[in-house]
Amino acid sequence: MNPASLKLLIAGVAVALILAISATWKIQDWRYGGRLAEQAGLHQSDLDKISSAATAQAQVEQSKRLALEQQLSASEQTHYKELSNAQRDQDRLRDRLATADVRLSVLLAEDPASCNAVPATAGAGGVVHGRARAQLDPAHAQRIIAVTDAGDRGLIALRACQAYAKEVSRR
Repeated sequence: MNPASLKLLIAGVAVALILAISATWKIQDWRYGGRLAEQAGLHQSDLDKISSAATAQAQVEQSKRLALEQQLSASEQTHYKELSNAQRDQDRLRDRLATADVRLSVLLAEDPASCNAVPATAGAGGVVHGRARAQLDPAHAQRIIAVTDAGDRGLIALRACQAYAKEVSRR
């Protein structure tokens, strides 16, 4: 072989080698790109699933919160109704005490050693049977009603707080 044809042969082999390397490189790039695209698709699919699960969880939590708010609103309305009914009853009782329509009385303690226990006298409204009673001064009766009113309000508020605590602890 002459040197020119040898050079031509080497050049041809070199070109073929470069073409083979280039083709191999392109094929590897194509395969790697395909794998990357597949992984990106799987990753996007996972992200979509995570996103939909998070959205579903948020909707469940929001519906729970809404249900709790509705129950608490109903409980608050019940509490308000109980308070207003108690206030109305206390106001009626105060009015009746003020107009002397009703009198508060207390049982008198009887001393067993005393032998002059006198039965209660008959009042204008009827005969009182049983132990002796003493009527309270209207001002004292008003104070007693005020104390019982505060107690009623406290009990109503306590029941409302207990109902709230039970409802919240169930969640």
